[in-house]
Amino acid sequence: MKKKLEDYMDWPKIEDLEYAECRNAEDVLGAAVVEDGILFRCFFPEADKVLIKIKGKNRTVIMKKMDDCGYFAALTAGKKIPEYTYQVQYKTGKMEIIDTYATDHFVDAMDEVMFAGGEHDKIYEKLGAHPGHVAGYAGTWFAVWAPNAVSVSVVGDFNNWDGRLHPMRRLESGIFELFVPEVGDGDIYKYEVHGYDGKTVMKADPYGFYAEKRPASASIVWSIDEYEWQDADWLKKRKQTNWKKEPMVIYEMHLGSFEKPMGGGFYTYRELADKTADYCKKMGYTHVELMPVMEHPLDASWGYQVIGYYAPTSRYGTPEDFMYFVDHLHQAGIGVILDWVPAHFPKDEHGLGRFDGTCLYEHLDKRQGEHPHWGTLIYNYGRPQVANYLIANALFWLEQYHADGLRLDAVASMLYLDYGKQDGEWIANMYGGNENLEAIEFLKKLNQKIKDRKDGSLSIAEESTAWPMVTGNIEEGGLGFDFKWNMGWMNDYLEYIKTDPLFRKGRHGMITFSMVYQYSENFMLVFSHDEVVHMKGSMYRKMPGTPAQKLAGLRQSFGYMAAHPGKKLLFMGQDFGQISEWSEERGLDWSLLADGKAMASDTGEVIRVKSSHRMLQDFVADLWKFYKAHPAMYAWDEIPDGFEWVSMLDADHSVIAFMREAEDEKLLVVCNFTPVCYSEFKLGVPYAGKYKEILNSDAIVYGGENHTNPRLKNSKKEKMDGMEQSITFTLAPTAIQIFSYQPEQLVNRKRKKK
Repeated sequence: MKKKLEDYMDWPKIEDLEYAECRNAEDVLGAAVVEDGILFRCFFPEADKVLIKIKGKNRTVIMKKMDDCGYFAALTAGKKIPEYTYQVQYKTGKMEIIDTYATDHFVDAMDEVMFAGGEHDKIYEKLGAHPGHVAGYAGTWFAVWAPNAVSVSVVGDFNNWDGRLHPMRRLESGIFELFVPEVGDGDIYKYEVHGYDGKTVMKADPYGFYAEKRPASASIVWSIDEYEWQDADWLKKRKQTNWKKEPMVIYEMHLGSFEKPMGGGFYTYRELADKTADYCKKMGYTHVELMPVMEHPLDASWGYQVIGYYAPTSRYGTPEDFMYFVDHLHQAGIGVILDWVPAHFPKDEHGLGRFDGTCLYEHLDKRQGEHPHWGTLIYNYGRPQVANYLIANALFWLEQYHADGLRLDAVASMLYLDYGKQDGEWIANMYGGNENLEAIEFLKKLNQKIKDRKDGSLSIAEESTAWPMVTGNIEEGGLGFDFKWNMGWMNDYLEYIKTDPLFRKGRHGMITFSMVYQYSENFMLVFSHDEVVHMKGSMYRKMPGTPAQKLAGLRQSFGYMAAHPGKKLLFMGQDFGQISEWSEERGLDWSLLADGKAMASDTGEVIRVKSSHRMLQDFVADLWKFYKAHPAMYAWDEIPDGFEWVSMLDADHSVIAFMREAEDEKLLVVCNFTPVCYSEFKLGVPYAGKYKEILNSDAIVYGGENHTNPRLKNSKKEKMDGMEQSITFTLAPTAIQIFSYQPEQLVNRKRKKK
């Protein structure tokens, strides 16, 4: 018996549609071949009339309004669905539109298989919002993973945030997708998710490329493939560079507080590009490391509680503006490293937490899924789609934004199941241990993916424990990072330097211990933002003594960092002696660099006096240039041949001395950690020859007392510090002094040539 149109109506599902709770929109929308022909169905709540326009035929089919809510249907003869559009008539006018439920799928079967297996490195090209064309109509493809949701709709200004109008199609993998005509760049949107738990929430797009400026939280449709990059030369050079053997000094930077405009707010990415490039070139930095630029709701989190992993924050401009920032720095010869936070995410309702009404991105059990220390959620690294989300995101920043590397935040919290937790707050792994086995495999896989790019991009770990082989080879059981922050060196040094010089001899081992484990990892020495916040005080305030002694301590500290094996990182403001503790709410104390005036008491003459903080800045600039100019300071960082103790046991004087060496260069480094000057200090040296002072942090041009050694120092065959040779020189107070070395035979040869 032939069915009527009404017989094909699945009223329970239609009712779900009209309450925005339809599990799969394709069940009740679009065209379908049925027993009696072709069934057309659509939903236009405000429409008076809907007609079907068949392509290639000069006729239309009037659809029947099946209920008062705006559900229309028609049954026509035929066995093949034709190309068609809807002509929708309203009281205010009419429009012609394609049937979004009749389009081919944007996410294909292979995408689903790869994503389900956690192997889709470019899943961001399919999930998220992607402007495009279907059947000649411009619009945007939306796709989101929410496997346990009852239904998902895309909502925005384009449909008055009405979840009934654009319910998404469900794929077998739990991905929902839909093409929405006439939506494009600049349109804001969210996903209305009817969760498994019965709650309806409005979620930002996990894969969105752009977002509203806080406190608003919607995603913004945005194309990111139109920027014309000009950094090909930089990328080519980077690919050929082995940073383990090159000088590397990083300027850690928070974009929002580097400098504040007079009227408040923030400088844009483009404005900051010029300021940052100019400053880094002037100071000699090789890279900047940006505290997270990924979209985050709370300024006070400094970016470490991310919501929009694929979106550069709109605080400073558009995605193209951030591309310009990176591009401009590359053209200036400055690399850009991004802080990246795969360890945890915040609980904000529009974020990833309980995304589909279940613990989708996080663990179900709070003992696995929450950080009580931070009040955040922990990723479920063992779920392939979650690991894929993060790994694809890391590769996204390297690929789409030309980032030169990623610094992974809080790696220790990923590695240990009991990190920051008390007994009873965590669950052991399958072997009864506290190691997060899934996170370990995640990190190895991530680092292997980065290495497989073979483009010179780096991965850096902020790992604060003694976890072995963080920078070890993956095939040998290591995690595969290129560098690891040396938190042990930093903590020991800061504890030592804060001590009154009178009592430092009792803590002498704190400045020598780092060399015991130096070659266990590829280390990076850091004075980071974490050390100048939360009542810890600025680096300036950590130094004991008078203002002049504090500045001397800073010069020595930065010099010691430069001379110690390992790459270097310094947080902004410390290179000129920022006095106040850092806050994201204010800019740096640039006024400290302003020169002053003084008046001569006898003549009344007014003279210009150079700022002592500017002199510190001059020293740091000269220091980094010195560091880059001398291979002995960096070329053999990773092998013991690059370092040799000369004097490590002189606790009474609080003096250390060591050699830094490379293939064609030897440098003698001496540090006096007391404010006492010794005019004739005797020091053992390992090589006979000439020693010439080439850097002294106590020089008057840097604000010091000018206890220098202008003449060559000849070694003498007099035993000292367990060595056959020694030199006698002026040991400057609270200073670092570096001497070049020339063998006696080479010096004599040069004299003969003259």
